[in-house]
Amino acid sequence: MAITHSNFLTQVRNYTEVDSNVLSDTIIDQFIRAIEVDVAGKVDYDDLRKYANSNFTAGNRAVSMPSDVMILRSIEHIDSGGNRTFLEKRETSFISEFNSTGTQGTPKYFANWDDFNIIVAPVPASADTVQINYIKDPPHFNSTTNTFLSTYQDPMLLHGVLTECFSYLKGPMDLYNLYKSKYDEEVQAFALQQMGRRRRGEYDSGVPRVKIPSPSP
Repeated sequence: MAITHSNFLTQVRNYTEVDSNVLSDTIIDQFIRAIEVDVAGKVDYDDLRKYANSNFTAGNRAVSMPSDVMILRSIEHIDSGGNRTFLEKRETSFISEFNSTGTQGTPKYFANWDDFNIIVAPVPASADTVQINYIKDPPHFNSTTNTFLSTYQDPMLLHGVLTECFSYLKGPMDLYNLYKSKYDEEVQAFALQQMGRRRRGEYDSGVPRVKIPSPSP
């Protein structure tokens, strides 16, 4: 049975031996969120895997990303006959140089542009289907929502949050180190568990989509 949000908050305060005047619900929720994002960045777990279909726009190198993308795993071109081809990941400079001649064709390469778009090369000549395979932004464990982590990995979540708490409280370093060590070990074990459930190919590892200021594609 999944732990409730209320019981989780109580556990955190019991372990840290402080009350809600010091560790408010808001503060603990911020730590929960920090650990959820940290785990999602370190472990490619099944619950966060998603895909979305869109279309290239003829004459436009930009392709919009789903709003909940956290890590982009791969891009597939699906032609009118249903044939699938993975696009190769390159740098934006390569895409820009490749497209400098204005030649259109079947996209073979892509690069991250910003949080909302990738760019492809060659510039698409037709509106074929593109499948975006990605890791979604992890759901947040709160008073109304249980998540995969709160249901199946609650010790890892707790130890991660306790690490954040003792850092925030400037508590005893031995306790910080204890929970940090437990958390790191549990994250590693979780990652190995997930990797053991499937083969991970060259295009499955993904690349984080880091926010950077940029002009329009």
